[in-house]
Amino acid sequence: MKVLMVCLGNICRSPMADGLMRKKVQEHGLDVVVDSAGTGDWHVGDAPDPRMIETAKRNGVPIDDLRGRQFKVADFDEFDRIVVMDKSNFANVTKLARDEKDVQKVELFLNLTHPGKDLEVPDPYFGGDEGFQDVFDMLDAGTDVLLKELKN
Repeated sequence: MKVLMVCLGNICRSPMADGLMRKKVQEHGLDVVVDSAGTGDWHVGDAPDPRMIETAKRNGVPIDDLRGRQFKVADFDEFDRIVVMDKSNFANVTKLARDEKDVQKVELFLNLTHPGKDLEVPDPYFGGDEGFQDVFDMLDAGTDVLLKELKN
């Protein structure tokens, strides 16, 4: 199983979801590959936002080794599940889909914890520091659900 987390720039939400999921997969000894990407290209090669690195570190999840990359069409072939943070990410990713099989791989992250509600993980980039912890908490809960699904 291969899971890709996607947000806009790949420096806040998706690397945090990536780091959380990697940690949980490793702790449970699962054979799951996790990665992250952004729909935009502004932060290709960049480390995650320092505020997200700090939030992650404070919560015991190292993400400082991750680097931003842009989502590409080949990711539809590489990954079984593509989990996006918001509706804009969903639209940008599915716009690149080649067929319905590609589209079926894409899902909104918060549908893991709020099925069918199509809620969005807010982008903490322009908010205060507390927004990063709020996002961490949402991603932690969602990755718990995803982990449970992957274990079954």
